[in-house]
Amino acid sequence: MTADTLLSQNDLLRRQLSLDRETVKAMTDSLVVSNAEAELFRRKYADLQLRMDALGVESVNKDRAKLEQRLLQAVSDLQILQKEKIAHREQLLQLTEAVLRYVKTTPSGDADARMEVEAQLRASNRLTGKKAVSQPNESEIPDLMDGKVLSVKEEWSLVVGNLGAEQGVKIGMPLRVMRSGRNIATLRVVDVRDKISGAVVQEMDSAKDRIKVGDRLQVDARPSVSQN
Repeated sequence: MTADTLLSQNDLLRRQLSLDRETVKAMTDSLVVSNAEAELFRRKYADLQLRMDALGVESVNKDRAKLEQRLLQAVSDLQILQKEKIAHREQLLQLTEAVLRYVKTTPSGDADARMEVEAQLRASNRLTGKKAVSQPNESEIPDLMDGKVLSVKEEWSLVVGNLGAEQGVKIGMPLRVMRSGRNIATLRVVDVRDKISGAVVQEMDSAKDRIKVGDRLQVDARPSVSQN
């Protein structure tokens, strides 16, 4: 093997070594970038997880059974509240009738006190009458643009509405809460039953407003929301 051949091979080896070094450097830089991106994604995921935990919506992806349990508990609380309202109204009516009978059987006595009792009875009758009128007609079927909030669980960021599968509600559907023509909040449906659905609060339009029972509930058809 001649000296020229050795020099040529040595030059070729040097070029290959230089190329290998550049390749290693490029791969190292790429690894650094990948590690940085992975760390960024981990931080974003951790931040998102903290926000979901703070809102109480971790069950959407992790534990659907827990979310269903929350919805059932909210519906159960609503039913208990409605039964208590009916019982209180009936008790008030019975008390009114009893006092009225007593007043009629006691013609003598303080005239001013009698007038006060009669005034309070009239006020009670007006109150019970208003409640009876304000109760929703069960025969009326709501539609997707005219639902109502039935129950609110602020500690779980959970809202129960009277829109369900019968109205075409589906899991993932965006809803919005309206009051006096103003948008109060944006929701996302996480559970659907025949006549009701449960949704988690995604965004409040104002820190001062709170979702209330009786607020209007409708499908949010805005493209910017529906595509999220």
